[in-house]
Amino acid sequence: MKCPYCSFEDTKVVESRCADDGLKVRRRRECENCSKRFTTYEIIEQSPIIIIKRGGSRQKFDRKKLLEGIFKACEKRPISMAEIEKIVQDIENTIQNSFDREVPSSLIGDICMEELRKKDEVAYIRFASVYRQFKDVKAFMEELKNFLDERN
Repeated sequence: MKCPYCSFEDTKVVESRCADDGLKVRRRRECENCSKRFTTYEIIEQSPIIIIKRGGSRQKFDRKKLLEGIFKACEKRPISMAEIEKIVQDIENTIQNSFDREVPSSLIGDICMEELRKKDEVAYIRFASVYRQFKDVKAFMEELKNFLDERN
């Protein structure tokens, strides 16, 4: 690791500890030349996930886009930003751990709906109304009826 102060290439690790719930390793380093200390973080490099859209086009998975969609569904609901972040993280982990590098957008939508269904019924219905692209009120009412039937 190159020293950010003097650019010397030999540094030693003084201390290591886990950060961000074990997702990163924080290392304190000391330069062997100038003796200054600095911090580095080590993370796992993950392969990019490619989303296959309804029309067949492909694009790189965008966590921010997923977060915005879920945030919009949860707007004015008693769901904290930390809970929304956890939902997004759980969805991202599920995608990373369970599927190939290419994932249909419909599968991500289904996972989102299931997570929101567990968390808040109104947020679930809001997300479903956008995700399912209801053509009319009848289709929307059918989804709502199915939801109520499953709940009871």
